[in-house]
Amino acid sequence: MAHPSQLGLQDAASPAMEELLHFHDHTLMVLFLISSFVFYIIVTLVATKLTDKYLLDSQEIEIVWTFLPAIVLIMVALPSLRILYLVDETSTPHLTVKTMGHQWYWSYEYTDYEDLAFDSYMVPTQDLAPGQFRLLETDHRMVVPENSLVRLLISADDVLHSWAVPSLGVKFDAVPGRLNQTTFVVSRPGIYFGQCSEICGANHSFMPIVVESVPLEHFENWSSLVLEDA
Repeated sequence: MAHPSQLGLQDAASPAMEELLHFHDHTLMVLFLISSFVFYIIVTLVATKLTDKYLLDSQEIEIVWTFLPAIVLIMVALPSLRILYLVDETSTPHLTVKTMGHQWYWSYEYTDYEDLAFDSYMVPTQDLAPGQFRLLETDHRMVVPENSLVRLLISADDVLHSWAVPSLGVKFDAVPGRLNQTTFVVSRPGIYFGQCSEICGANHSFMPIVVESVPLEHFENWSSLVLEDA
């Protein structure tokens, strides 16, 4: 999760987020090189007395400054398109979870199981246990197995919401009357926090998301316990 004075993005917990981090670093390096080159040109123009008459008209330099930006755009566009297709790739999922956004809580339904569904509310500040995070902890976590392809079906019951977990590289809008779909794989066990990222009313800041990744055998034990309690 994010921490105070953090400059970069959160640590990746999924292959998609790792690709996004690499693309972010790649793009920043391109921007740094362009900015350095432009700064050098500006300093040169200010500090140098221009006496070369051929600088006023040159076909060669016009060709360079036409093709060079095109090459730079290709260097940025190709990795971007690759990641876009990777993120949208949907193969056979190991688990399907349907999440519905409400004002102001999330509900989860594990469609591969019978009667495995629950609502997830934010834990009030006065009820937090030691070590829990204010405005981020929920009474019921979305539990998924690690290294398993999870399909997430996202919709909303009332207004626009957005299901977003930065560490997993997932952010999808929850639109009433529409079912959006995405997939993700959690690379390692852990607890990953997110929040609704679409302004949805007075308590928009109070509908967090908590995804807990556990080994497969622990997930099976958890699902059995939840079904027994139901």
